[in-house]
Amino acid sequence: MPQVTVIEHLLYHQRESPHATGRLTRLLNELILSAKIISREVNKAGLVELLGFTGSVNVQGEEVRKLDEYANRVIIHRMERAGVLCAMISEENADLIEIPPPFPSDEYVLFFDPLDGSTNIDDNVSIGTIFSVYRRKTPVGKTPTLADVLQKGREQVAAGYFLYGSSTMMVFTTGKGVHGFTLDPSVGEFLLSHPNIKIPEVGKIYSVNEAYWMYWDEPTRKVISHFKSPNNPWGQPYTLRYIGTLVADFHRNLLSGGIFMYPRDYRNPKRPSGKLRLLCECAPLAMIVEEAGGAATDGTRPILDIEPEEIHQRVPLFIGSKKDVEKVMEIYQEAERAPARKEGSPPLKS
Repeated sequence: MPQVTVIEHLLYHQRESPHATGRLTRLLNELILSAKIISREVNKAGLVELLGFTGSVNVQGEEVRKLDEYANRVIIHRMERAGVLCAMISEENADLIEIPPPFPSDEYVLFFDPLDGSTNIDDNVSIGTIFSVYRRKTPVGKTPTLADVLQKGREQVAAGYFLYGSSTMMVFTTGKGVHGFTLDPSVGEFLLSHPNIKIPEVGKIYSVNEAYWMYWDEPTRKVISHFKSPNNPWGQPYTLRYIGTLVADFHRNLLSGGIFMYPRDYRNPKRPSGKLRLLCECAPLAMIVEEAGGAATDGTRPILDIEPEEIHQRVPLFIGSKKDVEKVMEIYQEAERAPARKEGSPPLKS
């Protein structure tokens, strides 16, 4: 049976749209090339001295690993020459990345996390690249502004990720279903391997770092306890599976059914917050999961409906099978109706 490449797939759907210009296909093609380069280096990182730290700290206050920096440079280098972007936002860069002359400033904005799962790099655990594409708000040719980048997730025109694991995969959506492609290293092409992905409505897996239990509030503990109890459609506790790479945990749950959770915590009682970045991580995966029949929330609002206030805004994330996410929202809504504790107060003692 003939294999369909990712470019053939993109061109086929481009022909179906009477208003398609080919620019989005060109953008994705450059991202695909970037991922092939990154995948090659990931596979030989220990041999070419790309493991370990660079000695610098990124905008998130995290130590930068060599492979993180390499992936960031590759994507920026490829994408600023694509001729379809006006700006980029990287998790590793503090500010908006404008497209330099002589490359044209075009209609799209790209968000990306160059290498999700950085803490797993040196241990040869699955890592990935997450990306998201928006249309700019200001006229083409003008200097891009924050109005072009601070958009709700609902306004994404494409989102996806590359997973560097036992095989390298690309999963993406342009709003017409979710499709997965596996890189065949013998021909150097991503081939369609998972057409029309649909996440099970109810899962059997929950993914969360339970080491933070003592920093969670009581409603969050009730959420986790629900998935550990037999009070669900299966009549038995969910299975805990936690890789610690967002995109890898998400990918497994997307295919098998389940929920990934990174709740708000109170490690800093004065500033309780989420961990994950709304624009570079949560919104892209939320678009994918909704297209696949799932859901994503911060506990009270759909992720795709959150109005971003800053480039590197962080939010709690609950994402996966629709019924599982709805149960999370139900528990938080019940807590809101109960007598409220003072906002920002620490969690109850165990």
